[in-house]
Amino acid sequence: MADEIRRTALITGASAGIGKCLAEVFAQHGFDLVLTARREERLRQVADDLAARYGIRTRIVVADLAQPGAVGRICDELAAAKLDVDVLVNNAGYGVPGSYRTTTWAQQGDFIQVMVTAVCELTHRLLPGMVERRYGRIVNIASMAGLTPPPAGHTLYGASKAFMIKFTQALALETRKYGVHATAVCPGFTYSEFHDVIGTRQHVSRLPSWMWLTADQVARESYDAVMRGDMVHVVGWIYRAILVLTKILPERLVTAVVRGNASKFRKTEP
Repeated sequence: MADEIRRTALITGASAGIGKCLAEVFAQHGFDLVLTARREERLRQVADDLAARYGIRTRIVVADLAQPGAVGRICDELAAAKLDVDVLVNNAGYGVPGSYRTTTWAQQGDFIQVMVTAVCELTHRLLPGMVERRYGRIVNIASMAGLTPPPAGHTLYGASKAFMIKFTQALALETRKYGVHATAVCPGFTYSEFHDVIGTRQHVSRLPSWMWLTADQVARESYDAVMRGDMVHVVGWIYRAILVLTKILPERLVTAVVRGNASKFRKTEP
């Protein structure tokens, strides 16, 4: 990408999993990168590796999005470096296992801060520049959990992803006339650290192999979808088929199936 048209992508949760793969995909297409996550050493390794392999410029910002001031600090660092962000990828996320009543409000409050508030604030702060420059791409990594009936456990996860999908759709309609595309990407079960971090690896390992996506597949389909201008993209033909079935079959039946299989992928209390 020539210097006069160099573009920069900011990716949250970029130290591993889908975020790391997203960083690689944008690097392959010539985008300079601003990568943010909590783990400095791993983040720096990703940034240095991509800079060396693809000849791009990289910058890291170590931040914990559960902290209310984190987004402001990220944007302050961007301003100090005189960096315009052309692509925002809201990828950072996790789950709070167990039932709602057995978790603390501090756990749930941090979850909402990362999954909802930080996404909205970062988008709100960076969107005006995209509109002014008449170019922007916003990728919000949502989930099939936001499109299908929720099981018990991880109570706010599906709700946060449903919010992200609706937020993205409205945003896409508001901004398309300014050359800004917003896309909600909805993967299903994906090989990454996600299930290890929240302690559900033993549960999800019971799922059949055909239900699993790779982080690289999610990243590549995310890039293609936002460049096409899709508002919502479901990753993988198997999940697109599942979504069709959930719309055709009676909701009561779909809910019963989800409830009956929840123990395979959710940690709950009796």
